[in-house]
Amino acid sequence: MDIRPSTVDASALDAYAGLFRACFPSATHLDSRYLRWLYADNPAGPVVGTDAWDGGRLAAHYVCVPAVARWKGRDCRVLLSLNTATHPDYQGKGLFTRLAERTYAEGARHGFSAVYGVANSNSTPGFVRKLGFGLVGALDARVGVGRIDRMAPADRQRESDFHRVWTAEALHWRCANPARPYRVDRISAEALGVSAATGWFGLRAWAELPSVIDPSAHGNPPRSLRLHLGLRPGREGASTGAWVDIPGRLRASPLNLIFRSLEDGHPLPDPRAVFFGVLDFDAF
Repeated sequence: MDIRPSTVDASALDAYAGLFRACFPSATHLDSRYLRWLYADNPAGPVVGTDAWDGGRLAAHYVCVPAVARWKGRDCRVLLSLNTATHPDYQGKGLFTRLAERTYAEGARHGFSAVYGVANSNSTPGFVRKLGFGLVGALDARVGVGRIDRMAPADRQRESDFHRVWTAEALHWRCANPARPYRVDRISAEALGVSAATGWFGLRAWAELPSVIDPSAHGNPPRSLRLHLGLRPGREGASTGAWVDIPGRLRASPLNLIFRSLEDGHPLPDPRAVFFGVLDFDAF
């Protein structure tokens, strides 16, 4: 088995799309166009990943997406653990663990400070036991109307131990997801509301962040129920609208924020001081 770094040329993207079709037939959005946007067009840089090739056949693939985050009072480069697939003919051979460790070593070599991800209840134990991740905490899941937070997002960020840094360039890229584009609207003088379709009628994924783009081209948010998935410092009783928690029994799978430092001596972010939402991972 030949283990080598992932690339973003057209032939590699076609191979990744073919592997995803074999592993996840219903995930039709994982085509070459979407992968070009996600893997190559990100202003934070191309993906960091590793592939396993058996001759000319792609057996397994794992990538992390670069981002910038504020962690422990400093801006640093981090990786979002994201796409992984092992062809059915090669499963059960420990390839994912090999690819992940090689990917994190490559990330550390290129100056990335940490890897974070969102895992469901089934995959979380594997990341924790086999790959050295720590469990930061379960994401809040709420539906409602109005603002999820009465405090300005920039103020919440100042309270946080960890949050992703969104620039105008990064936000424009993130919202241009060809599979599920996001809409950006002005919700106050200092805040933006970002939303996307969820696939459920009348329900949009919702996030709030500081104003980083010119609001002149944006209107009022769509009138719909909003879904919040994430963590916020001081989140109890903080909304300005009507929001309710989604009971665990009604969730398809509880989602957990997981985190692995690529630097020595840095503890996990405090879950009570994390500012995190749907824009910061790949739920929608």
